[in-house]
Parts: sequence; C-alpha cells; structure tokens
Amino acid sequence: MHIVLYAPEIPQNTGNIARTCAATGSLLHLIEPLGFELSDKYLKRAGLDYWHLMELHVHPDFDTMMREYPGAAYHFATTKAPRGYHEASYGPDDFLVFGCETKGLPESLLSRVYDRCIRIPMRQEARSLNLSNSVAIVLYEALRQQGFPGLCDHGSLTGREDPVSPWMDYV
Repeated sequence: MHIVLYAPEIPQNTGNIARTCAATGSLLHLIEPLGFELSDKYLKRAGLDYWHLMELHVHPDFDTMMREYPGAAYHFATTKAPRGYHEASYGPDDFLVFGCETKGLPESLLSRVYDRCIRIPMRQEARSLNLSNSVAIVLYEALRQQGFPGLCDHGSLTGREDPVSPWMDYV
C-alpha cells in the first residue's frame, strides 16, 4: 500500500504515520510543501526507531507523483466524500491520499477525483479526526480486505510457550 500525505504540517503526525507504514510495510509519500524539516526532532521522535523499516518518497507536487505512478488506483480521504472508506475495494498497490491537518485536500483536486473520495463516518458536529488516526483506520481496512498480507497475525508471551495468561499464576 502507498500512503500519501498532501502538504503535511505537523511533524508528530507524520512521524506516527511513518511508524504505521513501517509496521505494515506501506510506502510513505510526502507532497511538498512540508510544514517541517525532515530532520525535525519531533518527526524522528514520533517515528522512534522505525525509520529504517520504511520507504519514504518526497514529491514536489501531486501531479508529479501521479506521473511517476501512471495507472495507479487512488483513494482520497476527505470529510466531503460521498461514501465511507469501508465501501471501497482496495488493492495491494493502491494509494491512500490524505490532506494536510488544517485544510484537508484542496477543492481543486477533489473536484477532479470526487468519484474516488472516501470518508470516515463521524458525528456531523465533529470537524475531522487526527491525521495519523485517519491513516491507520483506512489503511487497516485496506489491509483487512487483502488478508493482512505479510503481517504477523499472532503474538506470543516472552519466555512462555503456552498461551495461558501470566496472571493465572496468581489465581
């Protein structure tokens, strides 16, 4: 999967999204202008030590990125969308596009791609969700539809082979 952040402004959000990309094997695309430096300490801190696990691409503008990936399927997340994110069908190489924290995606773009816009259901009185939360919600639905390819679907307790809760020792 490809995650696209259109002119992100808050380094902590982008760092959190980078961490989600690392955990899922998704590629992260940043569309300039960025509201921070890529060396920003908040960006690095939010991504912790996961940066080596993810692939980052920075593009000067959205049209340049689209030319680099002709024929790709794009889904545009916006509160103005005609359908929910859960109603879309996602493929393994699809692009999930999210706007900046304060303005969302530009109307000039949305008017060209309205049939490919998706939204996360929420109360009408709420303006929007946090960007990193929105990315995680939509990305994990896309991955769920594909059977979570390449992701581990189980955990284990360190030093224990049986699935019994360590609290059982105290009962």
